[in-house]
Amino acid sequence: MATHLGMSRTTVSEALRDHPRVNPETRTLVQAHAREVGYQFNPLASSVLSEVRRTRLDTFRGVLATIGLEEPARVPFLGAYWHDLQRGAAERAEQLGFKLEKFIVGERGVSVQRLDTILRTRGIRGVLIMPAWNRPDFTQLSWTNYSGIYADYLIDQPALHTVCPDHPRAMGLAMRRVQELGYKRPGLALIEQESNRLDNRWLAAFLAYAHLHPELTPPAPLIMPQVSAELFKKWFRKYKPDVVIGHRAEMIKWMQECGARVPETHGFCSVNIGLNTGKLAGLDLQPRRIGERAIDMLISQIHHNFSGIPDLPCNTTVPALWADGPTLRAQK
Repeated sequence: MATHLGMSRTTVSEALRDHPRVNPETRTLVQAHAREVGYQFNPLASSVLSEVRRTRLDTFRGVLATIGLEEPARVPFLGAYWHDLQRGAAERAEQLGFKLEKFIVGERGVSVQRLDTILRTRGIRGVLIMPAWNRPDFTQLSWTNYSGIYADYLIDQPALHTVCPDHPRAMGLAMRRVQELGYKRPGLALIEQESNRLDNRWLAAFLAYAHLHPELTPPAPLIMPQVSAELFKKWFRKYKPDVVIGHRAEMIKWMQECGARVPETHGFCSVNIGLNTGKLAGLDLQPRRIGERAIDMLISQIHHNFSGIPDLPCNTTVPALWADGPTLRAQK
């Protein structure tokens, strides 16, 4: 085919794979001729070539970027969760022949426009956007040049493929576990932004589980506009939950200031043990596995020469694991 069209084999190969390096007119010509001669893509051959590239790390190496936002309010994401997600992504990239480089967008980092120039200049085609406290805006990146994945639930500027924990399933796991431990009155306590940024998926799953288990008598959930010991203690004293389910480990101290003894009289279940220091009972959202899965998805896009904003952005979820800890009573 290359000889017939008077082109190099590389040009024909890249045109058949819709590589953006080949101009659209050439791609159209090559693909039209391929249809005429009955050419069909062979996925087995493609997978073999991908394996060759993967195992020849001394001669083939790509660069991917992880992008984080500098956010003063991003306190929860400064913990082990962010670090483990980044580590999982870096290790998976290394296994697949890629190096991961970190960029921070903000006053102490670079602007989105400057980042775009750096990525294009260095030929970096894959970007992994790290979890952000607020919904991130990366519309100013030249997305025709990049494949992108967001390692959290929702991004709409632009709408990319995402990978994140399975929050509803995780809440069901937490509720089932505290029920098995004998708690009858579980109380959900969240910061409003912690709930809103996930489209209230924690709250919805909590309410659904409570509705389906009438033997439980949970109080009205506490959704605080901001972190407030005063609001929490007022709610705790009024509604008397026997176990609190939430993000913030400081709630244990507030419970104790109300007379609770954890875990003797009351319990605390963390919906994300990776956001706190110290040993807690609760959910391991597997950030390392999320990082690995995000890189798998990103490199798959690159291998298929997909760049730009997807027509149908999809969300991939990773199941949580349960972690025993000293903040809940022991199994009877």
